[in-house]
Amino acid sequence: MNFFKRTLRTAVLGLGLAMPLLAAAQSLPTASPERVGLSTERLQMLTDVLKADVAAGKIPGAVLLVARQGKVAWFEPVGKLDPAAGTPMQRDGIFRIYSMSKPITSVAAMMLVEDGRLKLDDPISMYLPEYASMTVGVEKPGADGKPVLETVPARKPITVQDLMRHTSGLTYGFFGPGLVKQAYNAAGLGANDPTNAEFSQRLAKLPLAYQPGTTWDYSQSTDILGRVIEVVSGQSLYQFEKARLFDPLGMKDTTYYVPEPARQPRIAEPLPTDRSFGVGADLNDPRIVRKLESGGGGLVSTAGDYARFLQMLLSGGSLDGKRYLGPRTIALMTADHSNAGAGIVPGPLYLPGAGYGFGLGFAVRRNDGEAPYPSAGGEYNWGGAGGTYMWVDPKNELFVVLMLQSPKYRTHYRTLTRDMIYAAVIK
Repeated sequence: MNFFKRTLRTAVLGLGLAMPLLAAAQSLPTASPERVGLSTERLQMLTDVLKADVAAGKIPGAVLLVARQGKVAWFEPVGKLDPAAGTPMQRDGIFRIYSMSKPITSVAAMMLVEDGRLKLDDPISMYLPEYASMTVGVEKPGADGKPVLETVPARKPITVQDLMRHTSGLTYGFFGPGLVKQAYNAAGLGANDPTNAEFSQRLAKLPLAYQPGTTWDYSQSTDILGRVIEVVSGQSLYQFEKARLFDPLGMKDTTYYVPEPARQPRIAEPLPTDRSFGVGADLNDPRIVRKLESGGGGLVSTAGDYARFLQMLLSGGSLDGKRYLGPRTIALMTADHSNAGAGIVPGPLYLPGAGYGFGLGFAVRRNDGEAPYPSAGGEYNWGGAGGTYMWVDPKNELFVVLMLQSPKYRTHYRTLTRDMIYAAVIK
């Protein structure tokens, strides 16, 4: 492409992105990429890669939203919303965000901390008595040489902070080896449509995988945090989040289920061969309302909704003149709470990766080096098992939301998107 054609294409694309159609980002301000130091041509290259992967049958579709300096600069749907029906992707497609629920639940808990109704160093047994006397699973050789599971008492109580930073000793059963994980799978924790209270009571009967406060292990901690929120607030988790976050922020499509017929056609679906994200774990159907409101993985949302949540965080806890959290609270949440100084070691499946610690609901980049990504130190992120991903880079005044339903390729697109977005940062 010669200079004239490239310049013309950039100008046309930039003008088009500034049009009112972009207001689908739930009323966040908009700007052309160049106005906020981004390259239209480079962002279009990433969009073209996603389109090519759709054409190749790798993914059904995606929505990519990029914001910088408080303005949405790129908001592009590609491919199909529902590959079976052939429905084109749309900006307000509703996605299962799974573990991108965790930052939201963590923010909700910190609102109670700011209200003086909850403390990070509280033992969770203050609110959930079933966790008062926990045991820890220890694998030892049996008579036949095969490992057997024994238990020892937990040396210290699980705290609210442990839940938020995944150092509670709880785990997940659907990925990774170990007899405790096998016990999780065998326990049928989600059987017979439990409430959050019933789920918590079932989980408390199982041994922990690690001593509390010693090891980072990805877990159902945030589900239990959601139950703590219910007990402290006197509301269901969704009622509290709706009143304190979703309604005030204008996150109208962020819910745990989608029972309304009018919204159901906007639910994004995966390819039929790409629904599993772990042992016995397939993408759920959010049209079916259940009692469980999983604070760790149950929400559905749109790119526009989640963008408003992230802009609130990037703005230091406020948006459109309303304050949700104080800036010092945001700073605390996005600091590293899971490091050697805190007495924490990474477990064998340390999902934050090299160069990252973990804060209160997010992976947090410790410095500019170590990790194979071009973001700056202080960047924080998390993704969902269904393929969604987000990150916030305060030093570059940037955040990105990628909505995708592809468990198989979720890690591939996280790295690809990062590399190509930062290639588009031109000043």
